[in-house]
Amino acid sequence: MSGRNGDVAGAPDSSLSDVGRRQHHNHAVSALDPREQLDRIAEYADSSVRILSRRGSLVGVPGSYGLKRWLYAHYGNRGNAVYTFVGSLLAIGLSGLCAWVFKEPLLFPSLGATAFLFFETPLAEVGTPRNAIIGHSVAILAGLFSLGVFGLLGEPSVYQHGVTPARIGAVALSVALTGGVLRLLRAAHPPAGATTIIVSSGLLAKPEQIASIAVGVLIITAGSWALNRLLGIPAPVWAAPR
Repeated sequence: MSGRNGDVAGAPDSSLSDVGRRQHHNHAVSALDPREQLDRIAEYADSSVRILSRRGSLVGVPGSYGLKRWLYAHYGNRGNAVYTFVGSLLAIGLSGLCAWVFKEPLLFPSLGATAFLFFETPLAEVGTPRNAIIGHSVAILAGLFSLGVFGLLGEPSVYQHGVTPARIGAVALSVALTGGVLRLLRAAHPPAGATTIIVSSGLLAKPEQIASIAVGVLIITAGSWALNRLLGIPAPVWAAPR
Protein backbone atom coordinates (compact mmCIF):
# COMPACT_ATOMS: atom_id res chain seq x y z
CA MET A 1 0.00 0.00 0.00
CA SER A 2 2.73 2.37 0.97
CA GLY A 3 4.58 1.42 -2.19
CA ARG A 4 1.62 2.39 -4.34
CA ASN A 5 1.18 5.63 -2.39
CA GLY A 6 4.85 6.33 -2.90
CA ASP A 7 4.44 5.83 -6.64
CA VAL A 8 1.47 8.15 -6.76
CA ALA A 9 3.23 10.76 -4.69
CA GLY A 10 6.16 10.70 -7.05
CA ALA A 11 4.03 10.94 -10.18
CA PRO A 12 3.44 14.73 -10.12
CA ASP A 13 7.16 15.43 -9.93
CA SER A 14 7.76 13.14 -12.89
CA SER A 15 4.92 14.75 -14.83
CA LEU A 16 6.20 18.24 -14.08
CA SER A 17 9.68 17.28 -15.22
CA ASP A 18 8.25 15.80 -18.43
CA VAL A 19 6.29 19.00 -19.06
CA GLY A 20 9.40 21.03 -18.44
CA ARG A 21 11.38 18.96 -20.92
CA ARG A 22 8.66 19.28 -23.55
CA GLN A 23 8.47 23.05 -23.04
CA HIS A 24 12.23 23.30 -23.37
CA HIS A 25 12.14 21.17 -26.52
CA ASN A 26 9.28 23.18 -28.04
CA HIS A 27 11.11 26.42 -27.26
CA ALA A 28 14.26 25.05 -28.91
CA VAL A 29 12.33 23.99 -32.02
CA SER A 30 10.42 27.26 -32.25
CA ALA A 31 13.71 29.13 -32.25
CA LEU A 32 14.66 27.37 -35.49
CA ASP A 33 14.09 28.76 -38.96
CA PRO A 34 10.82 27.36 -40.45
CA ARG A 35 12.78 25.40 -43.02
CA GLU A 36 14.92 23.88 -40.28
CA GLN A 37 11.77 22.97 -38.38
CA LEU A 38 10.48 21.05 -41.38
CA ASP A 39 13.80 19.24 -41.73
CA ARG A 40 13.75 18.36 -38.03
CA ILE A 41 10.22 16.98 -38.26
CA ALA A 42 11.20 14.95 -41.32
CA GLU A 43 14.18 13.52 -39.44
CA TYR A 44 11.96 12.39 -36.57
CA ALA A 45 9.46 10.88 -39.01
CA ASP A 46 12.21 8.98 -40.84
CA SER A 47 13.56 7.65 -37.54
CA SER A 48 10.12 6.44 -36.47
CA VAL A 49 9.57 4.62 -39.76
CA ARG A 50 12.96 2.95 -39.53
CA ILE A 51 12.43 1.81 -35.94
CA LEU A 52 8.96 0.39 -36.58
CA SER A 53 10.07 -1.33 -39.76
CA ARG A 54 13.13 -2.87 -38.12
CA ARG A 55 10.98 -4.26 -35.32
CA GLY A 56 8.80 -5.84 -37.96
CA SER A 57 11.55 -8.22 -38.94
CA LEU A 58 12.21 -9.25 -35.35
CA VAL A 59 8.74 -9.71 -33.89
CA GLY A 60 6.81 -10.83 -36.94
CA VAL A 61 6.13 -8.82 -40.06
CA PRO A 62 2.63 -7.26 -40.03
CA GLY A 63 0.44 -8.72 -42.76
CA SER A 64 2.68 -11.72 -43.40
CA TYR A 65 1.17 -14.86 -44.89
CA GLY A 66 2.14 -18.24 -46.28
CA LEU A 67 5.53 -19.67 -45.35
CA LYS A 68 6.72 -16.57 -43.49
CA ARG A 69 3.66 -16.50 -41.25
CA TRP A 70 3.85 -20.24 -40.59
CA LEU A 71 7.56 -20.10 -39.69
CA TYR A 72 7.08 -17.27 -37.24
CA ALA A 73 3.93 -18.76 -35.70
CA HIS A 74 5.70 -22.07 -35.00
CA TYR A 75 9.29 -21.06 -34.32
CA GLY A 76 9.38 -17.34 -33.52
CA ASN A 77 12.69 -15.68 -34.27
CA ARG A 78 14.19 -19.04 -35.28
CA GLY A 79 11.56 -19.07 -38.00
CA ASN A 80 12.76 -15.61 -39.06
CA ALA A 81 16.29 -17.02 -39.27
CA VAL A 82 15.08 -19.82 -41.53
CA TYR A 83 13.24 -17.31 -43.70
CA THR A 84 16.34 -15.10 -44.09
CA PHE A 85 18.40 -18.20 -44.90
CA VAL A 86 16.02 -19.51 -47.54
CA GLY A 87 15.41 -16.12 -49.15
CA SER A 88 19.09 -15.19 -49.32
CA LEU A 89 20.02 -18.63 -50.65
CA LEU A 90 17.48 -18.44 -53.47
CA ALA A 91 18.16 -14.80 -54.38
CA ILE A 92 21.93 -15.13 -54.51
CA GLY A 93 21.56 -18.49 -56.26
CA LEU A 94 19.46 -16.80 -58.94
CA SER A 95 22.02 -14.03 -59.40
CA GLY A 96 24.84 -16.56 -59.59
CA LEU A 97 22.94 -18.64 -62.13
CA CYS A 98 22.42 -15.58 -64.34
CA ALA A 99 26.12 -14.70 -64.04
CA TRP A 100 27.09 -18.24 -65.04
CA VAL A 101 24.67 -18.43 -67.98
CA PHE A 102 25.59 -15.03 -69.44
CA LYS A 103 29.28 -15.17 -68.45
CA GLU A 104 29.07 -11.69 -66.94
CA PRO A 105 30.01 -10.35 -63.45
CA LEU A 106 26.38 -10.06 -62.35
CA LEU A 107 27.24 -11.29 -58.88
CA PHE A 108 29.55 -9.15 -56.74
CA PRO A 109 30.17 -8.74 -52.97
CA SER A 110 27.78 -5.90 -52.15
CA LEU A 111 24.81 -7.86 -53.48
CA GLY A 112 25.14 -10.23 -50.52
CA ALA A 113 24.44 -7.37 -48.12
CA THR A 114 21.54 -6.19 -50.29
CA ALA A 115 19.98 -9.64 -50.25
CA PHE A 116 20.35 -9.79 -46.47
CA LEU A 117 18.47 -6.50 -46.09
CA PHE A 118 15.67 -7.64 -48.39
CA PHE A 119 14.98 -10.69 -46.25
CA GLU A 120 15.97 -9.48 -42.78
CA THR A 121 14.27 -6.07 -42.87
CA PRO A 122 11.81 -6.42 -45.76
CA LEU A 123 9.61 -3.47 -44.74
CA ALA A 124 12.39 -1.08 -43.75
CA GLU A 125 13.44 1.77 -46.04
CA VAL A 126 16.90 0.28 -46.52
CA GLY A 127 15.39 -2.96 -47.78
CA THR A 128 13.07 -1.56 -50.45
CA PRO A 129 13.54 -1.61 -54.24
CA ARG A 130 13.69 2.21 -54.20
CA ASN A 131 16.62 2.39 -51.82
CA ALA A 132 18.46 -0.52 -53.40
CA ILE A 133 18.26 0.83 -56.94
CA ILE A 134 18.92 4.47 -56.02
CA GLY A 135 21.65 3.44 -53.60
CA HIS A 136 23.65 1.33 -56.04
CA SER A 137 23.07 3.81 -58.89
CA VAL A 138 24.47 6.69 -56.84
CA ALA A 139 27.36 4.45 -55.81
CA ILE A 140 28.24 3.66 -59.42
CA LEU A 141 28.12 7.31 -60.47
CA ALA A 142 30.13 8.41 -57.44
CA GLY A 143 32.77 5.79 -58.19
CA LEU A 144 33.09 6.85 -61.83
CA PHE A 145 33.18 10.54 -60.90
CA SER A 146 35.94 9.91 -58.36
CA LEU A 147 37.99 7.96 -60.89
CA GLY A 148 37.69 10.90 -63.29
CA VAL A 149 38.68 13.46 -60.64
CA PHE A 150 41.88 11.57 -59.85
CA GLY A 151 42.69 10.64 -63.47
CA LEU A 152 42.16 6.92 -62.98
CA LEU A 153 39.54 6.17 -65.63
CA GLY A 154 40.80 3.27 -67.73
CA GLU A 155 43.73 2.61 -65.38
CA PRO A 156 44.49 -0.86 -63.96
CA SER A 157 42.72 -1.70 -60.72
CA VAL A 158 44.25 -1.30 -57.29
CA TYR A 159 44.70 -5.07 -57.24
CA GLN A 160 46.94 -4.87 -60.30
CA HIS A 161 48.69 -1.55 -59.83
CA GLY A 162 48.76 -1.36 -56.05
CA VAL A 163 47.63 1.35 -53.65
CA THR A 164 48.60 4.89 -54.64
CA PRO A 165 47.67 8.31 -53.19
CA ALA A 166 45.39 8.90 -56.16
CA ARG A 167 43.60 5.61 -55.60
CA ILE A 168 43.16 6.36 -51.90
CA GLY A 169 41.66 9.72 -52.80
CA ALA A 170 39.31 8.19 -55.36
CA VAL A 171 38.04 5.53 -52.99
CA ALA A 172 37.60 7.96 -50.09
CA LEU A 173 35.82 10.51 -52.27
CA SER A 174 33.49 7.90 -53.75
CA VAL A 175 32.40 6.63 -50.34
CA ALA A 176 31.92 10.18 -49.03
CA LEU A 177 29.87 11.19 -52.07
CA THR A 178 27.73 8.07 -51.89
CA GLY A 179 26.92 8.58 -48.23
CA GLY A 180 26.25 12.30 -48.58
CA VAL A 181 24.08 12.10 -51.68
CA LEU A 182 22.02 9.18 -50.36
CA ARG A 183 21.46 11.09 -47.16
CA LEU A 184 20.13 14.06 -49.14
CA LEU A 185 17.89 11.76 -51.17
CA ARG A 186 16.72 9.93 -48.03
CA ALA A 187 17.62 6.68 -49.78
CA ALA A 188 20.05 5.02 -47.38
CA HIS A 189 21.31 1.62 -48.52
CA PRO A 190 24.55 0.59 -46.74
CA PRO A 191 25.64 -2.00 -49.37
CA ALA A 192 26.07 0.91 -51.80
CA GLY A 193 29.21 1.80 -49.85
CA ALA A 194 30.75 -1.46 -51.03
CA THR A 195 29.58 -0.99 -54.61
CA THR A 196 31.24 2.40 -54.93
CA ILE A 197 34.54 0.95 -53.67
CA ILE A 198 34.28 -1.83 -56.25
CA VAL A 199 34.06 0.86 -58.93
CA SER A 200 36.54 3.40 -57.54
CA SER A 201 39.12 0.70 -56.82
CA GLY A 202 38.97 -0.23 -60.49
CA LEU A 203 37.82 -3.79 -59.88
CA LEU A 204 34.75 -3.32 -62.09
CA ALA A 205 35.11 0.02 -63.85
CA LYS A 206 35.00 -0.64 -67.60
CA PRO A 207 31.79 0.36 -69.42
CA GLU A 208 30.65 -3.23 -69.94
CA GLN A 209 31.43 -4.04 -66.30
CA ILE A 210 29.45 -1.03 -65.08
CA ALA A 211 26.52 -2.27 -67.16
CA SER A 212 26.88 -5.69 -65.52
CA ILE A 213 26.77 -4.11 -62.05
CA ALA A 214 23.55 -2.30 -62.94
CA VAL A 215 21.95 -5.45 -64.34
CA GLY A 216 23.10 -7.42 -61.29
CA VAL A 217 21.38 -4.90 -58.99
CA LEU A 218 18.16 -5.18 -60.99
CA ILE A 219 18.25 -8.99 -60.86
CA ILE A 220 18.79 -9.19 -57.09
CA THR A 221 16.17 -6.50 -56.48
CA ALA A 222 13.48 -8.01 -58.69
CA GLY A 223 14.28 -11.54 -57.59
CA SER A 224 14.23 -10.70 -53.88
CA TRP A 225 10.99 -8.75 -54.18
CA ALA A 226 9.32 -11.62 -56.03
CA LEU A 227 10.57 -14.16 -53.48
CA ASN A 228 9.31 -12.07 -50.57
CA ARG A 229 5.86 -11.83 -52.13
CA LEU A 230 5.89 -15.55 -52.97
CA LEU A 231 7.05 -16.67 -49.52
CA GLY A 232 4.75 -14.46 -47.47
CA ILE A 233 6.03 -10.90 -47.08
CA PRO A 234 3.90 -7.96 -48.32
CA ALA A 235 7.04 -6.24 -49.59
CA PRO A 236 6.50 -2.75 -51.04
CA VAL A 237 6.61 -2.53 -54.81
CA TRP A 238 8.87 0.53 -54.70
CA ALA A 239 9.21 2.54 -51.48
CA ALA A 240 8.42 1.91 -47.82
CA PRO A 241 5.09 3.34 -46.65
CA ARG A 242 5.40 6.61 -44.72
